[in-house]
Amino acid sequence: MTLEIVKPGLATSIQDLGRPGYFHLGIPEGGAMDRLALRAANLLVGNDEDAAGLEAVFLGPEIKFGAEMTVAVTGGEMPILLDGEPRDNWTSFNVMPGQTLSFGYLKAGARIYIAVSGGIATEPHLGSRSTYAIGALGGFDGRALAAGDVVPVGAAPLAEEGLSIPEALRRGPGKPAELRVLPGLYWHRLTEKSQAAFFDDAWTVAPEADRMGYRFRGGQPMEFVDREQPFGAGSDPSNIVDGCYSYGSIQVPGGLEPIVLHRDAVSGGGYFTLGAVISADMDLIGQLQPNAPVKFVRVDMEQALAARAERKQIIEQLRESLNQPG
Repeated sequence: MTLEIVKPGLATSIQDLGRPGYFHLGIPEGGAMDRLALRAANLLVGNDEDAAGLEAVFLGPEIKFGAEMTVAVTGGEMPILLDGEPRDNWTSFNVMPGQTLSFGYLKAGARIYIAVSGGIATEPHLGSRSTYAIGALGGFDGRALAAGDVVPVGAAPLAEEGLSIPEALRRGPGKPAELRVLPGLYWHRLTEKSQAAFFDDAWTVAPEADRMGYRFRGGQPMEFVDREQPFGAGSDPSNIVDGCYSYGSIQVPGGLEPIVLHRDAVSGGGYFTLGAVISADMDLIGQLQPNAPVKFVRVDMEQALAARAERKQIIEQLRESLNQPG
């Protein structure tokens, strides 16, 4: 069973839920930028939630099917066409050998997820099929898909056609998107004025937004508390002696434009981080387009843990809506 990539779209890659356990070696977790959307797509076609699917950014691919299978497309809002006939987002549908899946222009969000029954069956690397292009690891020869690629699919029975995810569980960013932030180890490096301004200011997504990180602009330049620069740190006030970066860390080179480190980001470096976007909101970043308005919202650890529990509940509701076990 195969998929033939007729047109690759823009940066279409194979992704699953990532390869945890190697961050200390400099290999990021990777995986889908919007994990909830990928989980939903897999559930719709009868796969395990961590099965590999396709992630497409801004522009969808054109795919020819080599066998009968069930398909679902979730994430951003993008018209779905099967041999030119419309199909619904967040809903399962069957395809026949020789049929072609294509897409219209993106209407909302930034990334779509395409799941097929049986899942993408490329060779796993370090326990994952996710594409880490910078390290030429996983996916299809360690790179984004290209025209002419023939992608293997696992054997599986057809899933039920017409299954759909309820609207209330299709989580996406608002306008402005609110990203909750837990201040971190280097928060004290900012003056009280800059600490307040970071949360008071209106930000927008910069054009530099990809799987490594999202840059934000529009807020006030940050001021740092005076100090004697430590040995081993760079000369800029935003520099530190190299430290570790958690997933979702917010670094601010030169104190100018915050960068939220995402799925394929490095594990450490020489810039201070003012905190981190909480894990429950990281999927939202993956659906932000350039110039989208954003507000950062301060939370404490108790609120962050409550948000994590709420997200787990949403995943459980996804399973229950499709009568799938956890």
